[in-house]
Amino acid sequence: QVQLVESGGGLVQAGGSLRLTCLASQRTFMNYVMAWFRQAPGKEREFVAAIGWRGRNIYYADSVKGRFTISRDNAKNTVYLQMNSLEPEDTASYYCAAKPYWVGVNMGEYDYWGQGTQVTVSS
Repeated sequence: QVQLVESGGGLVQAGGSLRLTCLASQRTFMNYVMAWFRQAPGKEREFVAAIGWRGRNIYYADSVKGRFTISRDNAKNTVYLQMNSLEPEDTASYYCAAKPYWVGVNMGEYDYWGQGTQVTVSS
């Protein structure tokens, strides 16, 4: 069982930066793909970024490509999302997610979820 806890959200001005952290609360024997999703009020949860268990396969949503960077530190059971050039459209609750083996971009593929951390970007 993988338990995920996100942190690092907050209020930031447009053009600013924020770094989100997802910490797994315990060790696991599985090799997990890690991802970030986000959900704005009244909107469906959408894919943001994913990183394979070796850290080699990385995918970004077109909306964040070039602005966000996903990375992981398996020794610390931690995944990060560096968010630069933030826009008001990035305002959402950001969720960390995990699944075994293969990278995916669909919410239904992921087995484990954190509770989310709120990111609000003001203009």
